[in-house]
Amino acid sequence: MKPFHKKRSSSKIINIITAPFRFLALVYKILSKLASTLCKSLKDFFTKEPENTSLDKVLNTAWESPQELLIHVKALRKHLLRALIVLILGVILSLAFSKQFLNWLTAPIGGIELLEAIEVTEPMTVVMRVAFLTGFTLTLPYTTLEIWLFLAPGLKTRPRLWGLGFIPLATLLFAGGMAFAYYVMLPTALPVLLNFMGLKTTPRPDSYIRFVTGLMFWIGITFEFPLVIFVIAKLGWVKAKTLASQWRIAIVIISVIAAIITPTVDPINMLLVMVPMIALYLFSTLLAYLAQS
Repeated sequence: MKPFHKKRSSSKIINIITAPFRFLALVYKILSKLASTLCKSLKDFFTKEPENTSLDKVLNTAWESPQELLIHVKALRKHLLRALIVLILGVILSLAFSKQFLNWLTAPIGGIELLEAIEVTEPMTVVMRVAFLTGFTLTLPYTTLEIWLFLAPGLKTRPRLWGLGFIPLATLLFAGGMAFAYYVMLPTALPVLLNFMGLKTTPRPDSYIRFVTGLMFWIGITFEFPLVIFVIAKLGWVKAKTLASQWRIAIVIISVIAAIITPTVDPINMLLVMVPMIALYLFSTLLAYLAQS
């Protein structure tokens, strides 16, 4: 019996001594597998060409075999889930700096102390709205990357590479649109709104922050227009000649959009929205021409 117990105890000692090495070997194996998978994914992303399939064939396949669509739906769900998780993390991070962001957003009216809340939950709603806009802006590059990774397998290699370069550009355009709304539109619109017809207004936190964040968000979205036009022109979905010939219809549509976005009914603020949007449309036409050349 003694030799058996001795052998058993020595086996335990060996297991204890080799445990760190076995753990490192396991970690190395897992990391190697992940690195191999990542390298293969990157290689496929940059080199693998999609099959040339007509739209009719794609629609027929989807109609006859709906399960084929489930693969793409699951892939889209995976990308959206990752983007949502990162967005939530961005919002949580933004909550830590919500006081600084609120001070910055309320600077055009003289500071946060001029806002008067009349509801118990109003301050919490305001903080969450600011945190969401800030978190969305911070995580926009990753969200754009996830969307592009979903679309990339159906594109040629060259458009995929173009798309990667457009991700930081999309972020800069969105941030530029928000900066335009904050530094150009707000200083012009707020004096009219707060003293309209001689009636002095004391803004509530909820209405003011909803107005400011909504304006900054939608102006930021409109600044993405040239990039979207360039991408769809690169894919051959729109022609520069069509954009140039339909400029009258474009101005009418821009006027309607400007009327919806503009916070006031006066023509000055509406022109502040229309002029950059028209300039963006002309710039988009030029980009579409460059995309097709």
